[in-house]
Amino acid sequence: MKVSLIKEKEFYRQVLAIMLPVALQQAINMGVNMLDTMMLGAFGEIQLSASSLANQYYNFFKILCLGIIGGSSVLAAQFWGAGDKEKVRETLNMAIRLSCGLSLFFAVLTFLFPEKIMLLYTTESDVIQQGIRYLRITAFIFVIHGTSFVAAQLMRTVGQVRLGLAVSVISFMVNIVANYMFIFGKFGAPRLEIAGAALGTLLARLAEFTVTFLFILVIDKRLGLRVKHLLKSPSGDFYRSYFRVGAPVLVSDTLLGLGGNIVSVVLGHMGAAVVAANAICQVIDQLCTVVIQGISNASGIITGNTIGAGDRKRAMEQAETFYLLSVFFGMIGALLVFIFGPMSISLYKLTPETVVIARQLMNAYALIVLFQAIQIVMTKGVLRGGGDTKFLMKADILFMWLISIPLGAIGGLVFHWPAWLIMLCLRIDYVIKSVWCVSRLMSGKWIHEVI
Repeated sequence: MKVSLIKEKEFYRQVLAIMLPVALQQAINMGVNMLDTMMLGAFGEIQLSASSLANQYYNFFKILCLGIIGGSSVLAAQFWGAGDKEKVRETLNMAIRLSCGLSLFFAVLTFLFPEKIMLLYTTESDVIQQGIRYLRITAFIFVIHGTSFVAAQLMRTVGQVRLGLAVSVISFMVNIVANYMFIFGKFGAPRLEIAGAALGTLLARLAEFTVTFLFILVIDKRLGLRVKHLLKSPSGDFYRSYFRVGAPVLVSDTLLGLGGNIVSVVLGHMGAAVVAANAICQVIDQLCTVVIQGISNASGIITGNTIGAGDRKRAMEQAETFYLLSVFFGMIGALLVFIFGPMSISLYKLTPETVVIARQLMNAYALIVLFQAIQIVMTKGVLRGGGDTKFLMKADILFMWLISIPLGAIGGLVFHWPAWLIMLCLRIDYVIKSVWCVSRLMSGKWIHEVI
């Protein structure tokens, strides 16, 4: 398989301009998650497990938001590449409206049924009660975070990648101070423990919302989106155009989100020690793969812009280069998890049983990082940027739901295999998707002009 590598410095400067702010943003977010995990870990594994499981539910909501972003970003990137600024504004308007509707639904559901939500993940009564405390406050976060998250992510398609970084820095500072105050009861604040972590997150999301929309609606001149644009409803034809491209993305990301939650359900029914160990491993995995997340974002935006400009040959060259970058940084990510993962476990107050499980899980994460890198750059970046959303929907449905989840569920709930083996089973779809998506890339059939 012959793969071309672009050698022009300008291309890599363009990649770095998008990748670095995204990678730094991801690193900051993971740093916040790590500190949150360490703070709650001081109160034992029950509260740590409860917050981890409750956040899996919230992550499902974020994945649905990413589905809205995924379909919208394909249109926005190609409209921007074609120089149609008005259509980009209409795309952003539509995406914000969709995210607001989704957010309201989750907010009501969370506030009314927190116990039923926790029961989906675990049967341990202590974990459920702590999770209810967390979710009661989380219910107020959905609308402010959903709309600002979608808006900030889509601004990347028009080159405003530093917005997300600036928002994350502000969120980081607010979150750390508020968490320290309310988790431990410092500076005269009440000691709320797990509820304090939720309150800190709420205050951080409020800061994000304020900064994001102040910038987009008042300061930004590149896109020029203003309140008057948001008051005008997008046309029916525009919605139809979006759902033609975006519906497969929504279906795909919804199924991925559900699959991720089933992973949490399987681990949740294996006990609080497994959940706590996995929460620690997830933070390290994400922290060691921030560059890969940045490359994924850059590949989707650059590919979409190039196809929108009508240069298919250049898009193919860029896509092959992004594939090689995913392999290179995937190997680096795997090495980082392998080296620093076991070292990070010593930062937490854990039982000997949890330490053993965490070390074993960390090795499993290190094994799958390479394939994780390739498949995320292909599915969330290059192929999605090329408008190949129907193919990606099939990839997500087939491999996760027909292989990974059944294998992991049977191994964990029936045969009670060790946690590290269950994790490898639950992530076997990364390996299969990597091979299948690279084959699709080399065929050239993934390039679609959707505007």
